[in-house]
Amino acid sequence: MAKRRRGRALDGILVLDKPAEQTSNAALQTVKSLYYAAKAGHTGSLDPLATGVLPICFGEATKFSQFLLDSDKGYRTTVLLGVKTDTGDADGTVISQSDASDLCREKIEELLPQFRGPIQQIPSMFSAIKVNGEPLYKLARQGKEIEREARDLTIYQLELLDFRPGSVAEIDLLIRCSKGTYIRSLAEDLGELLNCGGHVKVLRRIEVGPYVLDQAIPMETIQTLRDNREFTAMDDLLLPLSSALSHLPQVELTESAGFYMRQGQPVLVPKMPMDGMVRIAMEGGEFIGVGEILDDGRVAPRRLIAG
Repeated sequence: MAKRRRGRALDGILVLDKPAEQTSNAALQTVKSLYYAAKAGHTGSLDPLATGVLPICFGEATKFSQFLLDSDKGYRTTVLLGVKTDTGDADGTVISQSDASDLCREKIEELLPQFRGPIQQIPSMFSAIKVNGEPLYKLARQGKEIEREARDLTIYQLELLDFRPGSVAEIDLLIRCSKGTYIRSLAEDLGELLNCGGHVKVLRRIEVGPYVLDQAIPMETIQTLRDNREFTAMDDLLLPLSSALSHLPQVELTESAGFYMRQGQPVLVPKMPMDGMVRIAMEGGEFIGVGEILDDGRVAPRRLIAG
């Protein structure tokens, strides 16, 4: 007999403003407990040092978390130049220091174009990428370093927001990038080009796919609502499942077509896109899942919510 899952059958997406010094999984477990949710998952880890947008998917929303994992991201970061750490961020141990007092804004601006557009990046040894089933950061903590393959990614926007000179200089950057971009590696690579080393001092994620920082709810807000037993207000913070898929075109099904779709059968819908993934809704607006346009013009179900 299958073990019954404890907690509420809750569906929706919470855009959490992850607190600093907490792992993404710890934040997930805290939120899951506050909501007493039966099922929940996050959509891509943030380092403990990092704060900002961390979408939490409850219930049926977990079926669509991959779309957020694969989505573009946005960050604001402060990079310390003149100090290099073993992790590439402020949580690491300092391994070298250099005088950065000869740096100027113009010199940094000259280098930034090298990081814009399609680039290759070697992930940090302190990343969560697994090699033979073992996360790199665990190997790094054992003093091991292994060869890592460079990964293809795209930096859509990289802007210098502020420069604060000194023997240890600081820069603030705005970054919009494809999935799999390591901001720590970007800081380290920039520090190497400037011949002084560098690491991430502050990192704040401001965008994940369609979700932005203005939508993010602080953990303290959720805790206060829970302490005051304002459960309806807590649930009202959740966004609909379809919000994760706002970038996809939508097709609407008649009642008959919806019946066959829910049986797992492809259906023909007038005026559909020619190809690609689509959101699927009933004519009344009810979201039922995601489909894919087949070569013959029909739309086939790929991930449907229970109904």
